[in-house]
Amino acid sequence: MTTPPALLIAGHGTRDDAGAEAFRAFVRELGRRRPDLPVAGGFIELSPPPLGEAVAELVERGVRRFAAVPLMLVSAGHAKGDIPAALAREKERHPGVSYTYGRPLGPHPALLRVLERRLAEAVDPSWDPAGVTVLLVGRGSTDPDANAEVFKAARLLWEGRGYAGVETAFVSLAKPDVPGGLDRCARLGARRIVVLPYFLFTGILPDRVRTQTEEWAASHPDAEVRSADVIGPESELLDLVLERYEEAVQGDLRMNCDSCVYRVALPGFEDKVGLPQQPHFHPDDDGHHHHGHGHAHSHSHAH
Repeated sequence: MTTPPALLIAGHGTRDDAGAEAFRAFVRELGRRRPDLPVAGGFIELSPPPLGEAVAELVERGVRRFAAVPLMLVSAGHAKGDIPAALAREKERHPGVSYTYGRPLGPHPALLRVLERRLAEAVDPSWDPAGVTVLLVGRGSTDPDANAEVFKAARLLWEGRGYAGVETAFVSLAKPDVPGGLDRCARLGARRIVVLPYFLFTGILPDRVRTQTEEWAASHPDAEVRSADVIGPESELLDLVLERYEEAVQGDLRMNCDSCVYRVALPGFEDKVGLPQQPHFHPDDDGHHHHGHGHAHSHSHAH
C-alpha cells in the first residue's frame, strides 16, 4: 500500500506562551488521531518551532511527500504569500521532497457550529436570541480580501440563528476596532451584546479583545455585554484540518482568488498585483542569517 503524504501544520505564531502551547498540543492530538500519518507543525514567526524545523523533522523521519495545511481562519498575507514562499524555500533545502498546499479553514459550517456553542455558553439562558447582537472580532489585516472573509463568516453565523444581528470588528490593522464595533452595535439599538473572538486559540490578541470589551462595557452601563471564548481545540477543528489535508492530497482545492490583491487590481492596492512573495525569516530557523536573500516566489493558488 502506498504511504500517504505526511501532514504539516503551518501556524501564525504568537508571543503568548499558552497560545503557542495550544498549537503544539493540537498538532500532537492530530498525530494521535491519525497514527498512520507523520504529523508535524511549525510557526511562520514569533514562537518556536519554526516551520523549517517541522519540515526537517519530517524529512528525518523519512518523509518525501507532505501536504501543508495553514492553521488559519482566513486567507491573508501569511496563507497567500509567507507560507508558500517558506515551503518553496524548504523544497530547495531538501532536494527530492515534494508537497501540496491546502487552504485555510474558514468559514466552514463545522466552525460556525463551534461559534454558536461559544455564544450559547456566554449568554444568559433566559435571553431571547432576537434581542442579542453579536460582535464577531477578527484579527484584522492589510489585505481587504482577508477582512471581507470575516464579514462573510459573520453573515453565515447570523443566517438562520435568530440573533438580532452579527456585526464585525477587528483587533488590529483594520477598522472598525473593538470599541468602534461596540459603538455601532449600540447605535443600532443593541442592549445585549456578545463579543465573539474569531480566533482559534488563546493569545495576546484575543486577550486584548476581552480587555477592550470590558473597558467599553464599564463606560456603557446601559448595555449588557458578555465576552465569549475562542474556538479552541474542538473535535470539529481537528476534523476540519484533516478534511483540508485530504483535499490537498487529492488535489481537490477551491481556493478563492477572485478578490486577491496579488492577482486583481483592487482600489488602493494596485501596487500589490504580481508581487513576488518572500518567506518570513523566523529567528529560530537555521537559515535566519540569510535575511534578505530569500528566493522570490510568485503568488499562485490551485484552482
